Amino acid sequence: MSDDVAAPTFEVPDGYVALDWRRGFVRQIGPLYRRYRAAGDFSMGFRVEDHHTNGLKNAHGGMMMSFADMAWGHVVSVETSSYWVTVRLTLDFLASAQIGDWVEGSSEVLSTEDELYVVRGKIWTGDRLLITGSGVFKPIQKRDPRPGERAFQG
Repeated sequence: MSDDVAAPTFEVPDGYVALDWRRGFVRQIGPLYRRYRAAGDFSMGFRVEDHHTNGLKNAHGGMMMSFADMAWGHVVSVETSSYWVTVRLTLDFLASAQIGDWVEGSSEVLSTEDELYVVRGKIWTGDRLLITGSGVFKPIQKRDPRPGERAFQG
């Protein structure tokens, strides 16, 4: 098996760029993408492929939970240029995603009290809302700012 991440065989929506995560768990569930439109306006996305699915050929709930965790917690990276951990993640599954669907997710910050980011998030494909929920995330270690983050000076 090659260590190279396969190039997508589909059209990635405008503004989305591949996340350069080539190791660990995210490499197994990717490819994942992110888009920054303006300060604080970002989303993440992925195309549902066969390796994301369950026996019904829907996106597996574990994949969707992992994606929600990353898409909603990403706000901590954008706001603080920090690595972070998930304290709590609560999801309500409303609909399923199918092979070929482009799935997107984003969140909004509700609170930053006690060094915890409390967010409300959603996951959707096209006009269909797939998941709503909330998360609590904690920044744990500062790192160099990356493009799209508030502290980035590039």
